[in-house]
Amino acid sequence: MTLGCQNGFVPVTTLTLGRAVGVSQQAASSHLAELESSGLIQREAKGRGRHIRVTKKGHAEVMRVSSILNNAVQHKPRSATLRGRIVSGVGEGAYYMSLPGYITQFCAKIDLTPFPGTLNVQLDTESARTISGVEDFPSVLIEGFSDGQRTYGWVRCYPIRILPDINCYMIRLERTHHDPCIMEIISDVHLRTRANISDGSQITVSILAES
Repeated sequence: MTLGCQNGFVPVTTLTLGRAVGVSQQAASSHLAELESSGLIQREAKGRGRHIRVTKKGHAEVMRVSSILNNAVQHKPRSATLRGRIVSGVGEGAYYMSLPGYITQFCAKIDLTPFPGTLNVQLDTESARTISGVEDFPSVLIEGFSDGQRTYGWVRCYPIRILPDINCYMIRLERTHHDPCIMEIISDVHLRTRANISDGSQITVSILAES
């Protein structure tokens, strides 16, 4: 990310890239093609050269791998603190949280009937990096299902703490239209009212490594 390719297109030659990572020019060209086909980068021709930009998906993958490497050389934390600001969603949460195929499992597996909708939090940079390695923390799997017309993906629920007396879970979805830096939270209460928060409010969330 030091070249700024997350924020816009930057010039990169396969010769320079190959030298930087210790592979041939041909191998560097092949790697770029694979990254592009996977949706991790975008490329465009400008003049006689090529410019690349890292996509949101690519940025999320970089943060995920970075978190894995950090955890490999450090002791796993007993908890993690995530910070961000409240933002509005597009209303999808209310629909999905009301589906019987999910509600039945929420009740059985985490003893929670979710309030319709999710609380969305735009995480800061450090928290977004932390959440990319969230698979290190304990979670409960809500399995995907079919209603005969369409299929719905799995949901992983991570116990978190916002206020001591509120039962909350951060959810990570198999299928989502959200930016990977958006954290979605479910609860059995209307969190905006209970925690007295609104769009723009800063929030701190603790995700526990031990349930």
